[in-house]
Amino acid sequence: MKAVLLDADTLKPDELDLTGLTALPISLTQYATTTADERIARIKDAEIILVNKVVLDAEVLAHASACKYIGVLATGTNNIDKAYCQKQGIHVANVEGYGTDAVAQHALMLMLNLATSCPAYAADVDAGKWAAGPHFCLLDHPVMELAGKNLVIVGYGELGQRFAAMAKALGMNVQVAARPGKSDDERPSLDALLPDADVVSLHCLLSEESKHLINAERLKAMKPTALLVNTARGALIDESALLNALKNGEILGAGLDGLSQEPPPADHPLLNTGLKNLLVTPHSAWVAKEARQRLVNIATGHLKAFLSA
Repeated sequence: MKAVLLDADTLKPDELDLTGLTALPISLTQYATTTADERIARIKDAEIILVNKVVLDAEVLAHASACKYIGVLATGTNNIDKAYCQKQGIHVANVEGYGTDAVAQHALMLMLNLATSCPAYAADVDAGKWAAGPHFCLLDHPVMELAGKNLVIVGYGELGQRFAAMAKALGMNVQVAARPGKSDDERPSLDALLPDADVVSLHCLLSEESKHLINAERLKAMKPTALLVNTARGALIDESALLNALKNGEILGAGLDGLSQEPPPADHPLLNTGLKNLLVTPHSAWVAKEARQRLVNIATGHLKAFLSA
């Protein structure tokens, strides 16, 4: 069967073992990257499409009349028109659980760096402020103990649970908010938990119900000493509202692994802000080699099962 991998370089394949995938009974063509204008030509004869972040909407998929299977090399499938695929009988398989430890440790890293002002203190040392200081230490940036603090988690799947375990090991009190848009969820609502939250960490999927889940109103409801961590989709947060909240001291700090547009434009409002209480990493929580290899292995297993069915 003819197969294409549209954006292989998003996996940095030279570091990985792809022999399980290439050993399958498929004729696989790998493309390092695929632009919007290249999509139709590359998928029009493919029976199997493997993709990470290339957008495959109905207009594009209408040209892939031979397609029977789309393997998304990620957990999120918002780049695929799943309604169209269901109508056309195209099987869509994503990969879940491959980066649990990697993403949870990244969320922990963001939380710890914000709580200790580690980047700001490290920058001060590099700038010579410690060597020039009158005391044995610097006390110019806020530091908090996380033990005993209230952590609110939104999204309590495998990732949220793993992060909760890490936070509990630090002595934090963990509360889980009801899933966005789920009226039958008996857990407390996010709005009910926000006023007492010291840290809010997002691990939920992006959907119509969760887009801009953290908005100006909810940021105002948080403590001025609270921290916000997001290792899920950037669009869960109203980025303009967050920038205003950080500048106005409505919350103490935010750590984000990614933004609503990726890669972001150079003039994105959350880039180059000079704010010491904002940490932004380039959607890198998942990129541990172990996690990427696990992703490939799971995706290969899904495709192998489809071919054997």
